[in-house]
Amino acid sequence: MRPRVYLETTIASYLTARPSRDLVVAANQEVTREWWEIRRGEFELFVSEFVLDEAASGDPEAARRRMEILAGIPLLDPAGEVDALANAILTRVGLPQKASRDSLHVAIATINGMDYLLTWNCSHIANAEFQRPIAAVCRGYGFEPPIICTPYELLREPP
Repeated sequence: MRPRVYLETTIASYLTARPSRDLVVAANQEVTREWWEIRRGEFELFVSEFVLDEAASGDPEAARRRMEILAGIPLLDPAGEVDALANAILTRVGLPQKASRDSLHVAIATINGMDYLLTWNCSHIANAEFQRPIAAVCRGYGFEPPIICTPYELLREPP
């Protein structure tokens, strides 16, 4: 069985955006493209309605490209304790209110048993300072959290 990966919205954004003039962002875009081309086939990919809603917003042409990338990727079930877990993550970890959508991504990936949550959101999701508190909240609800990481951390040569 292949590991299960939840793709947070930034992955589709980095895959489809024009190359950034910011060197760090441009490098992250390239790493994302490399992961997509080299490694994605080794994983079962999933998204949520939260990802599709975010991907469909903004510039119509950019949204179209994001939605094309996400087409056909199975959707996770938002039922169950997603809202309660997301609220607990937001409040107990001390994330700002503007990170409410970020906590939903973590909650839905956790409740649906994902192995990884892949993101470039290093402010509120893939932030080392928040990893342990997020994991503690998830475990307190009886769930094992996914490993939250960037494509760089899952980029390696296939065996």
